[in-house]
Amino acid sequence: MPTLIAHPTVIEAAGNKPKLIREYVGRVNSRTPGVSVAHMTSPGGWIEPGQTPDFEEYTLVLRGMLRVTWREGTLDVHAGQAVIAHQNEWVQYSTPEPEGAEYVAVCVPAFAPDIVHRDSE
Repeated sequence: MPTLIAHPTVIEAAGNKPKLIREYVGRVNSRTPGVSVAHMTSPGGWIEPGQTPDFEEYTLVLRGMLRVTWREGTLDVHAGQAVIAHQNEWVQYSTPEPEGAEYVAVCVPAFAPDIVHRDSE
């Protein structure tokens, strides 16, 4: 039988400004360890600490621009584009433009604080 996800759980976000994370599928909302699906809304000027996660992260930008920094450079991902951040590679996410960004992130396996390995804040 299919499982209806009636509503998301709001998760506290890391970073210098409040960012809204709505987890639909994942360890918290649906008790799903294999994958997480979250709808993110981050304000202009938001930046989070770098991380070296134990998961792949697939991100589809719906509105605005998401900046992804990695050891060798920076990639700006605009609305209608997607990016894959690979497991065990250092990345840092930010939304430097004034309008911020809205995007969907899918993590395999599901996001968890103990496997994201954030840099010290």
